Amino acid sequence: MSEDILRRLRATNLNMQFTTNVYNEALVSIEAICLAIANKGLVQLGMCAPNRAANNAYDRDLQRETHFDDLGTFVEKNLPKLLPEQRIVYDTIIKAITNQSRGLYFIDAPGGTGKTFLISIILATIRSRNKIALAIASSGIAATLLDGGRTAHSALKLPLNLQATETPTCNITKNSGMGKVLQTCELIIWDECTMAHKKALEALDRTLQDLRGNAQPFGGALILLSGDFRQTLPVIPRSTPADELNACLKSSVLWRHVKKLTLKTNMRIQLQNDA
Repeated sequence: MSEDILRRLRATNLNMQFTTNVYNEALVSIEAICLAIANKGLVQLGMCAPNRAANNAYDRDLQRETHFDDLGTFVEKNLPKLLPEQRIVYDTIIKAITNQSRGLYFIDAPGGTGKTFLISIILATIRSRNKIALAIASSGIAATLLDGGRTAHSALKLPLNLQATETPTCNITKNSGMGKVLQTCELIIWDECTMAHKKALEALDRTLQDLRGNAQPFGGALILLSGDFRQTLPVIPRSTPADELNACLKSSVLWRHVKKLTLKTNMRIQLQNDA
């Protein structure tokens, strides 16, 4: 990594040689990755720490969630394209944020109904108001489709052995970057949540209550789940169909708080005008 940094610096200064600053920049890059994946600094992982202000390291998550460009233009261009049923979902979520009426919503959206397009506009609207909206997904591919999207395990630091833990919690402290993000965010969107173990949602619930100091479900935060229960349910190794159904979100005690929103119109057919 140091050689790569030196090569980049030599583009402006051919006589540049290895210095402590070059090695330090490499350590900063490595620590940034470690903080994002494991929420640990290099000292905790047995390496020497880079020379930089501590706040810079831990505010990286906060900076990541607040630096987006040209969102107002994106919203103006795409908002009129929403179908009536998509507009109902959009207005419901934006109204809930404006009125500070928090809750747990679920978008029931079969494949091809424009769910990702709708979520992208909701995210852009909130972020264009200089507020934080966190986008996570159960799978890596779904996460790449959302602007600033991350997998749930990476963003929330969920334990890997969810089904073996009785009451799991996210490995996030109040003073960490992600802790600050979860305390201040207006909305958390969890795409493809139907693939997630119910204990993952319950872990997020416990963590938000602790971080926000609020005993309401999810600490009073607004949560928007989306997915399709007709597709893949949670995969439980060496289990029976009953185990999979028991691990499903609908078996969670939190499901009774859910307000359901539905998308039905298949956009792939609609755009081709195929009767």
